[in-house]
Amino acid sequence: MTLTVDRRNGVPLYVQLRNQMADLINSGLWRRGFKLPPERHLAEVLGVSRNTVSLAYKGLSDRGLVTSQQGRGTFVHRSGAPQTEPGGEDPEDRLIEMIDGLLDEVAELGMDLLTVERVFNRRLEARRSLLAGIDVAFVECNSEQLDFFTRSLELGAGVRVLPVMIEDLKVDDALRERLVDMDLIVTTFFHLTEVRGILDDRVEVLGIALDPEVETMVRLAQIPGDRPVALVCLSEIFARRVQKSLEQSGLARLDTRIQLSRDPAELAPALEGIAAAIVSPGRRRDVEELCSDAIPIIEFIYKPDAGSVNVLQKKLLERHRQRRGESIVI
Repeated sequence: MTLTVDRRNGVPLYVQLRNQMADLINSGLWRRGFKLPPERHLAEVLGVSRNTVSLAYKGLSDRGLVTSQQGRGTFVHRSGAPQTEPGGEDPEDRLIEMIDGLLDEVAELGMDLLTVERVFNRRLEARRSLLAGIDVAFVECNSEQLDFFTRSLELGAGVRVLPVMIEDLKVDDALRERLVDMDLIVTTFFHLTEVRGILDDRVEVLGIALDPEVETMVRLAQIPGDRPVALVCLSEIFARRVQKSLEQSGLARLDTRIQLSRDPAELAPALEGIAAAIVSPGRRRDVEELCSDAIPIIEFIYKPDAGSVNVLQKKLLERHRQRRGESIVI
């Protein structure tokens, strides 16, 4: 059976994928231990968003048909009990095994557990402080994503993040010179070429992928399509990005009505008769004050995918080594 999607039949794309893969598993064509295609690869092959594939995989997981393992992939199993990749083991189980082995060796040295705890915590704190003093600029086109990224992304203790609007970067010579002196410039793949051009390739610019949270898309997929949905944010750019994400995930059926105003007198009418309110980071409180408790409020958040975060952290550690001239093993 070949996986396909039909954008015309009205069924959300992730539901189509989930059902087709469930049939492959239940029929025995995909047997226990079979590794499903990587989300990004399958998304590219089918011409859908990665979030669509993530939703499909989550649906299979909720049914107990597959299990996902960080860094390994998604695998078929029959019982619903977590399984490990054939010939492999769960990373957390491996960590426990390593710790137990270390404690056995420590016991042979005659060291007490309080000493072990003190030394371990000291070394852990040293690792956390490796990135102290690193300066990172994050460049984006909308204030919502810029603010959320700056506040929420965990890059390590001491890393300083400078939020930069791409429009400001285009016109502010002093800002461009400041960014040239930063340790790293980060932007989304969507703006990567543009930002590199603005900075004349004088500094490395790292591109990262931002995807909507899977839980957000699951909640949106459950909204009935018989009433409109309010999309409350601060910028047209963010609104267009959300609408594109909905289309890529097969949720174009939702009648989204955009509202950018912070004025309660203008916002209140837009919240009447809606099935749900989609809000950008920072707009939840504005909507909560005007909506009844019966109306779901769904915060639409884009987060860097795990691969992008890993690459970003490795780059930051490289900058730390270059700056301190140290040979650090992580």
